[in-house]
Amino acid sequence: MSRITRMTDRKSNGTLDRVRDYLKQIVYGGNDGIVTTFAIVAGFAGARAEGVAQIGGLAVVVFGLANLFADAVSMGLGEFLSARSQHQMYRRRRTERLEAIRRDQTDATTRLADHFGKRGLPADEARQAAEAMAKHPPLMADMLLSHEKAGTAPETENPALNGLVTFGSFVCFGLLPIAPYLFRAADQTTFRLSLSLTLLALAMLGILRGWATRESLRRAVTETLGVGSTCAAVAFFVGWLVGG
Repeated sequence: MSRITRMTDRKSNGTLDRVRDYLKQIVYGGNDGIVTTFAIVAGFAGARAEGVAQIGGLAVVVFGLANLFADAVSMGLGEFLSARSQHQMYRRRRTERLEAIRRDQTDATTRLADHFGKRGLPADEARQAAEAMAKHPPLMADMLLSHEKAGTAPETENPALNGLVTFGSFVCFGLLPIAPYLFRAADQTTFRLSLSLTLLALAMLGILRGWATRESLRRAVTETLGVGSTCAAVAFFVGWLVGG
């Protein structure tokens, strides 16, 4: 393998790792952004009231952009605060676990050995592994917390970056459904373009998810399209019901 090929592979793997690190935020923010803005489009398209029809594309743009950025900020800050809260809770539980280990190391060792046993280690090997961990209380506390599903260590995540990625994904994907209304008058063709871009955005999100997780692309795209389409159909029905 040539040096250039190796450098390309390392760069590709680095990009994939970064996507995987923030896949939750990208999918969560992107899907919500698409659904939020297309709900505005579908709601107005489904409405048949005369007043709504007169407002037309201007309403879609104004309400769409207002909701897009307001919800993007809300979700970004929500992700940030959620991650901060989880980290603070983890630190508190870690402190409590360290104190418990110092008070009764034997009990902590037994509990960790039980966790290892449930994961498939033979009893003697599980006990040996737990006793080895007991020599390093901070590591032992992290292991106990991981088995108790108390979250991840704060050092592995950046709450501010999580929030920023969620915000960026929300805005980038959420702009697509209202993009046609920025460049042409509101009519059936504009709505069809918006619908097409919405389906394309959902498919892109599914492809990104499948690429990052190595799962079936068909399954990833189908699930993403299914969830987004269901939300869009509900918005259209409500618009038709209220404005019809």
